[in-house]
Amino acid sequence: MYFLYSFIGIIILLLFFILAKVIQLNYRKKNVTKEIEGMKYSKFSSAGEVDSLSIIPLVDYFTADIDSYKTEAGVSYLIRADNKIIIMDLGLNLKKEHPSPLLHNLGKLGFSVNEIDMIFISHAHLDHLGGFKEQKQKTFSLSRGDVKIGNIPVYSPVPISPSKWNPGPNVKVIREPEIVYPGIASIGVIPRYLFFSGNTLEHCIAINVRGKGIVLIIGCGHQTIERIIERTKMLFDEPIYAIIGGIHFPVNGGRFMVGPLNIQNVFGSDNPPYKGINERDVISAINAIKEVEPAVVSLSAHDSSDWSIDCFKKAFKEKYIDLMVGNEIKL
Repeated sequence: MYFLYSFIGIIILLLFFILAKVIQLNYRKKNVTKEIEGMKYSKFSSAGEVDSLSIIPLVDYFTADIDSYKTEAGVSYLIRADNKIIIMDLGLNLKKEHPSPLLHNLGKLGFSVNEIDMIFISHAHLDHLGGFKEQKQKTFSLSRGDVKIGNIPVYSPVPISPSKWNPGPNVKVIREPEIVYPGIASIGVIPRYLFFSGNTLEHCIAINVRGKGIVLIIGCGHQTIERIIERTKMLFDEPIYAIIGGIHFPVNGGRFMVGPLNIQNVFGSDNPPYKGINERDVISAINAIKEVEPAVVSLSAHDSSDWSIDCFKKAFKEKYIDLMVGNEIKL
């Protein structure tokens, strides 16, 4: 009888916890909506342009060359915009390796950390900072061993610090839209209040390619693609040419499953756990992207299911490019 009462007590406490979180969620979501509505920005007077752009997934869930590259449910991109080399996000490094999947893949591609001109952190989650320890300590790591890197700029939406493994970079917190280099911009933070993760601040890169338009490179898309598109239109006269990266759709499957529990779905949603991210969200995103008629669409598998990727492939047909580690996307 004691165990029965204990079990009932635990269930009651769990229900009270969920109820309290739902009440908090509804309140915070309203505040975030008001905050976003108040974010009014003028168009960039002169954003500049780049003549060439190349994006190579450094860390992600799939690769066509499993003998050469390491994969995981984290994300990192090697971006070459004219003569500038940018690393966007730093992967997960789940096994706490040195060299990390990022460093291993970077070397296989023939690049060195000494060539990096800047680092761009989309948001401060473990699969973008280099691991759980980094998220907990508000640091970032390229690997779990010494990495010599210079005093390059690191653009982040929240205060973070270089870990002991890679001292040297200079962190600049970006909240509002900003040109970080001619033709390369942050569209500024768009907040979203998630059920478990709380207020999540994320921004993405917008690169203006001469004669084509804006290429959006997205970390997880917690902001929602609808709001990312709305912000991009607010800042640029140029059309959206490409949308590349994560939009967080672990629907009908995910990359972190604990039995039947889809961890990414639960922790990446601004709905209560019993609702989560659903098929309607995927369709809504596809429709929003279709309205701007991009020439290229590529969805990261690190936080989206095979089902969601298949939906994108069917929707965008020849415009869709598989996003795989080591596969260069030239724009």
